[in-house]
Amino acid sequence: MGDVTQSPQPSSMADFKSWKEQRLSRVDGSRKGSVDEPIAGIVQLLNDQDCFCTTSSCSGRVVVLEQPPLCSPTEPTSGFEIQKQNCTWLMVTHQICTLEDVLTALQKATNDAIFKFEPFVLHVQCRELQDAQLLHTVAIEAGFRNSGITVGRKGKIMMAVRSTHCLEVPLSQKGKLMVSEEYVDFVVHVANQKMKENRRRIDRFYSCLQFALENKDHKSSLPAKEREQNSKEQNNTVEIYRSRRKSKGTQKDTSAWKNKGLENEDNTENNLNIFH
Repeated sequence: MGDVTQSPQPSSMADFKSWKEQRLSRVDGSRKGSVDEPIAGIVQLLNDQDCFCTTSSCSGRVVVLEQPPLCSPTEPTSGFEIQKQNCTWLMVTHQICTLEDVLTALQKATNDAIFKFEPFVLHVQCRELQDAQLLHTVAIEAGFRNSGITVGRKGKIMMAVRSTHCLEVPLSQKGKLMVSEEYVDFVVHVANQKMKENRRRIDRFYSCLQFALENKDHKSSLPAKEREQNSKEQNNTVEIYRSRRKSKGTQKDTSAWKNKGLENEDNTENNLNIFH
C-alpha cells in the first residue's frame, strides 16, 4: 500500500502545486514503504500531471491475517478497530500465491485466520472537478466499476479507483483449520484467477489513462473567454455540492456534527459522493 499518511490540505487551487511537491517529497508512510511495482507506472504518470496527486495505492494482494474474536465483554469495540489495531499479518503477497504458502501461514495462527484477496485501489487528489471526472471515466472503462469521486466540505476533491471482485474467507478458528486442504487449494485458485483479472484491468487502466491524458488538452485551443467560462462552470458545480451538504446538515441535530468522525476531513463518510 502506498503512502496513506495525512498532511495539511491546499487552501486554494493556487496552492495545489506547492502542496503536492511537499507531499511527494516526504518519506512513504505505508507498511511496505514504497509503491507496488505493477502500478509504479500509473502512479508516476499521474504525479507527472499538474492536476493530480496520488495519496495511497495498492496493486492488489493476497493476505492471510489473524485476528482476535470480534466480541469481547470486557473490551467493547468495533470489528474495524480490532482488525485495524490487533490483527497479525501471517502472509502478504502482491503476486500469485501457492497452497503451500497459505498452509504455512495458517500453521502460525493461534486465533481466527482469514484468507483475503484485495484488488487494486488508488486514491488521487484532484485539482479540479473536471480532472476527477476524467479519471473516473478512465477507471470505469478499465473495469473498476466501484470507483467514485468525493468532494469535501472545504472543496477537497478525491478520486478513488476501486473494484468489486474481492474475496474473503475464514479458514481457521482459535488456531484450528476448519476446512480441508482441498478447499484451501480451491480458494487459492480462485484468488489467483482474481489476481490475473486484476492485472488485466490495471493494464487497461494504464492504457486508457495514457490515451485520456494525451487528448485532454484539446480545450487549450479554445478562445480565452470560453476557457474562462468553462472554469466558472466547474467552480459553480462544486459550490452546488457544498450547498447541498450544508442544507442536509442543517436538517440534522447539530450535536451530531460534534462527532469526531464527522469532523475529520479525510473521512470518506464526511464527503459528498458524486459518482459511485
